[in-house]
Amino acid sequence: MKLFVTDFSGIEHELEAIEGWRVMEIIRDYGLPIKAECGGCCLCGTCHVYVADEWLDRLYPKSDDEEDRLMEDAVGVGSNSRLSCQILMSEALDGLRVTLAPGSEKE
Repeated sequence: MKLFVTDFSGIEHELEAIEGWRVMEIIRDYGLPIKAECGGCCLCGTCHVYVADEWLDRLYPKSDDEEDRLMEDAVGVGSNSRLSCQILMSEALDGLRVTLAPGSEKE
């Protein structure tokens, strides 16, 4: 499975994805600079990504907790904003494209 991630410099990275892993874990494990402070617990907004529009309908809807974290903690939230810790890779998401969002930069 593949996951395509555009970093803060606009460079797209093709990552090998593992079924059942959180998108945030895959991005972090490849060494891309995502903050992801809470480690996937949906307690912050530091793994915020923009999902390519053509993929939005394939994702599970946002939970109330995810929506709250985006509204309260994330920067530059748009209609295609998601927390990458809340997206689990599956065969249906093979080829998913996301872009790291402002405020999720690892310092």
